[in-house]
Parts: sequence; structure tokens; C-alpha cells
Amino acid sequence: MNDLSIYLAPSYYMDFESEPIQDYVRSELAGLSQKEAAIKAYYFVRDHFRYNPYKVGFTPEEYRSSYIMTQKQSFCIPKSVLYCSLMRAVGIPSRLGLADVINHLSSEEFIKKLGSEIFAFHGFAEIYLDGWIKATPVFDSRLCKKFGVAPLDFDAEHDAMFQSFDDHGNQFMEYVKDRGVHADLPFDTIMEGFREFYPNFLTSGKKDGDLMEETVPKAT
Repeated sequence: MNDLSIYLAPSYYMDFESEPIQDYVRSELAGLSQKEAAIKAYYFVRDHFRYNPYKVGFTPEEYRSSYIMTQKQSFCIPKSVLYCSLMRAVGIPSRLGLADVINHLSSEEFIKKLGSEIFAFHGFAEIYLDGWIKATPVFDSRLCKKFGVAPLDFDAEHDAMFQSFDDHGNQFMEYVKDRGVHADLPFDTIMEGFREFYPNFLTSGKKDGDLMEETVPKAT
């Protein structure tokens, strides 16, 4: 087996030795097997932190797991960073995956403000148990209900990636570019990509929107 130590180490972003992370580990994950901890933490990150793509951070601090743990809303990259950090805290190797995707059920309001139908640098996690497993604790169950998509479950045995179709057979999520896996968050690369893809959205500083309050268009 390859050396996995780089995927177990604390880092600036996956600062799992911090008090907010350790408090959760002690109170909720202590005494569980690694598989049990991976599953419980997945559902915690998925549903405790409401998904809202307007909550894009522009500073490194906003992507540290200790900071993310104090928030009520977040989006795919921070939620995946937090999950990776929790996994390292219980001795499970983890890494951050990134990809460009098209979300066919995103609201018209958000797409207009974003200026693109491509969600660049979508974040997900990979954890190592008997092998590498993909996990996507991103869309909370409340938002999934609004979008007509089954919440993405995780059994710590099989990959949990976004569904290609919604409950009615309409196309939901399409992966268009793989941006690899990373032992730590490549903050500068992501910010450079965001500036390239979404110059107007970033300069407007729109962080007060709420996807739950917007109309979901009918998918085709």
C-alpha cells in the first residue's frame, strides 16, 4: 500500500487538531469504528450545514475546517474540506476531489448572477478504508426535497457521487472536467479559477442570496 501519511496530517485548512473539530469528535465520534464514524460524520456535514452556493468565501480563513464548523450555511468546497478534516481526526486518510460540473436544476436566478452554467471546482471528498471511496456530503436533505432529488446517501463502502438524473428522470448533474485530488485545499488555484469563470459574481460580492428561496426551473 502506498504511504498515506500525507492524507492523515493536519494542515492549515484541515486543522482537525483545533477545538471545534475535537469537540465534535469527542462528543459524537468517540468509540465508533472507522466505518461508523465515516457514516455519522457524512450525514452531519450533509445536513447540519445547509448548502448555499452564495456563501463563497474569498479568504483562506473561510476555508479552514475550524471556521467552517462554526457556520450554518456553506457550499461544496468547505463542506468537503470539513468532512476530510473530520476523517483525519479519527485516523481515516482523506483527500479533496475537484471537478467542473453542470447542475441542470440550479435556479435561473443563481445562474444569471453566476454568469455561467458551469460550476467550476465542485468539491467532494475521498476517504481510504479498504480502498479509496468518494463521498459528497454537499446537498442537504431539505434542499434535495425542493429540487426533487433523493438525498445522496453514503455507506462507507461504495462511492457516493451526485446522481445523473432527478426523481423524474430529468438530467441533474453532469461532470465535465476532472480537476484531480488534493492532499490539501489548493486555495490560490481555486480563486484564480473563480476569477476566470465568474468575474462579475466575485466583484459583486453577492453573499446574501439563498438558493432555498429561489425558484427551481423545470428540467428538460
